[in-house]
Amino acid sequence: MKKNILVTGGAGYIGSHACKRLFEEGYQPVIYDNLSTGHDWAVRWGPMILGDLLERDVLASAFDDYKPEAVMHFAACGLVEESVRDPQKYIRNNEEGSQVLIDVMKQKSCPVLVFSSSCTLYGNTDKAVLDESLPVQPINPYGETKLAVEKLLETERQSGDLKSVALRYFNAAGADPEGEIGEDHYPETHLIPRVISTALGHSPTVQIFGDDYPTPDGSCQRDYIHVSDLATAHILAMQKLMNGNISPAINLGAGIGSSVKDVIACVKKASGQDFPVVTVERRAGDPASLIANTARAQKELSWQPRYSDLETIVETAWQWHTKHQGEENSQETAC
Repeated sequence: MKKNILVTGGAGYIGSHACKRLFEEGYQPVIYDNLSTGHDWAVRWGPMILGDLLERDVLASAFDDYKPEAVMHFAACGLVEESVRDPQKYIRNNEEGSQVLIDVMKQKSCPVLVFSSSCTLYGNTDKAVLDESLPVQPINPYGETKLAVEKLLETERQSGDLKSVALRYFNAAGADPEGEIGEDHYPETHLIPRVISTALGHSPTVQIFGDDYPTPDGSCQRDYIHVSDLATAHILAMQKLMNGNISPAINLGAGIGSSVKDVIACVKKASGQDFPVVTVERRAGDPASLIANTARAQKELSWQPRYSDLETIVETAWQWHTKHQGEENSQETAC
């Protein structure tokens, strides 16, 4: 009989990819999502409960009905700029919602939690390569709520009531290599889909915010990690926790820096399209380079990214966006 795994936010971008990997590994994902940013078309590999984390009774009923042996926790608001405009929304959904989840897990004797955290916890740093020993000093409400949840989890770890790990993502990107699911946010804030949108003719130009950084080509460098590699890391972390303990926080990235100009060139190659690119002033607070030290993930999870070279990331994203656009156009025509 398959083990049930509750996946909060399982209709979202990273959560849906995790559900597919869970199913492939012989588990039964049970999706818990309020569909505020997720999509019902992304729910393909298990049953779904429509509910919010703050709806304690609905959440408790999901545990009673499915008796999950572990939880993967993706459900959260995730826009930095919005968190600055409306910090209470982020405290309520990210922090208070996680507290309800932890309370229900303890009440229902579900002992394992894999938490979707973020490299934003490191804040502004002059370090190009970031490891887990660095101080955490988030500079926006979104990052502060992620840190607050990590502190909650550490308290539970110390008491022995819950085994958990916070996986600190760098730049999640790409799409399912088989083309079944992919990235669909509104508004879209991630670089790769925004450049692809320009290649598809939906935006007039791509902006580079500064080309005078101390990097090889002058534009900012970021560490892009394929979403399917992230999903695999969640499975490995969950399995490790089921059989013992691991470090409380683990970076997930490719360990490679790709610049804005690298991304643009890669999208042009994958799409076969040329499009205008303009350089504008730097944005305040943008570090020159953010790259993950992934030694801990490699050692503790025996994890190696499989799809996280930039060409594969962009190619899978391009295939997804062109297919998804075609499906949307077909639906509009049918209507």
